[in-house]
Amino acid sequence: MDGQHNEGEHMATPRASVTQPAGFTSEQLSEVLALIKGADSVELKLTVPETDQRSAIQALEIDPLDAQVRQVVFFDTPDLALYAAGVVVRARRVQNKGDDSVVKLRPVVPGSLPAKLRRSPNFGVEVDAMPGGFVCSASLKAQWNAGPVKAVLRREKPIRKVFSKEQRAFYEEHAPPGIALDDLVPLGPINVLKVRFVPEGMSRRHVAELWFYPNGSRILELSTKALPAAAFQAAAESRAFLAERGVNLTGTQQTKTKTALEHFAKLSRPPVA
Repeated sequence: MDGQHNEGEHMATPRASVTQPAGFTSEQLSEVLALIKGADSVELKLTVPETDQRSAIQALEIDPLDAQVRQVVFFDTPDLALYAAGVVVRARRVQNKGDDSVVKLRPVVPGSLPAKLRRSPNFGVEVDAMPGGFVCSASLKAQWNAGPVKAVLRREKPIRKVFSKEQRAFYEEHAPPGIALDDLVPLGPINVLKVRFVPEGMSRRHVAELWFYPNGSRILELSTKALPAAAFQAAAESRAFLAERGVNLTGTQQTKTKTALEHFAKLSRPPVA
């Protein structure tokens, strides 16, 4: 897991493009250092090609019976107007836990965020890094008892009911004009298996997420989180560990969110006459 990322885009490029630098330039290094300095945490990510997923799971000794089942649903317009504006709206159902929701902005510059927002216990700033780039995002979260997300998916409740008053105000401030939460369409749900594990010989916890898309494709993402001061050390340790276990570190990186949005957006559009 390199200290680079692309959850769809590098901050210095248009959102629709994906940069795949072989390594950091001095400008990129300066940029990511500044972002990390202002972030609350850093998440290091790597997606494993489908052809290597089974061998990676075996090499890392991940037990599928340890997995937690999740359902993830995004909300956007059929033409992904929110995503184009850097806004991601998502809700989840989690096995044996309650539901949760998030309104996320990316990319952001930590120093430009209001101090009042940074003080909210529900708000966080994180740098996501994976081979190919990096992005800094700001997330406003809410926790719920089990039930409201399922009710929204069944159209028994309006979408706004799974977002707090704080989230709704945050959304209205950053969403494109004229697009209310209840104007959005559900994009999903997607079934996800999540396993937390501490590799033998390492103290840092890692996470494996396997996302199952309706077209039969899968994304396996491996990740670990670190405090900003330990980000580069964590990246080096994780990369060395995965390479030692024979995990493919050079595959084309995919992003869970972008893949989900594009897949379900196509299904939500009316057929061309």
